[in-house]
Amino acid sequence: TKGRFTEVVTVTGPGKMIFLAGVGAEDEHGPPGQSAPILHLGKPYEQCLYAYDKIKRLLATHGATLADIVKQVVYVTDIRYQNDVGKCRREAYGNGPIPANTFLVINGLAIQGMLLEIDVTAVVAK
Repeated sequence: TKGRFTEVVTVTGPGKMIFLAGVGAEDEHGPPGQSAPILHLGKPYEQCLYAYDKIKRLLATHGATLADIVKQVVYVTDIRYQNDVGKCRREAYGNGPIPANTFLVINGLAIQGMLLEIDVTAVVAK
């Protein structure tokens, strides 16, 4: 699986763990107290790009980057999105390491119109 997947990531020494859950294409600027509108309806690649952009920004607020991610889980609502999400992931990580990754196909997500969600765990030195 070398090149396609990272099956093992080892973290040694003290570190701060960061957990992000359910990151998708929800519009962060939607009305407060309501379900956020979903951006890029029907477009898995674009939803994925938006999710990774959001992940990068969230990690940065905690002193981390995509290179600090050790585990990720990607949930999609249709197996046909696998190629689009894989392309998006490769672009997001560039030449950096790919974390241990699980890809799951599920029946639905929290908000109608969401095609994918991404959970990540990152570790940065204290």
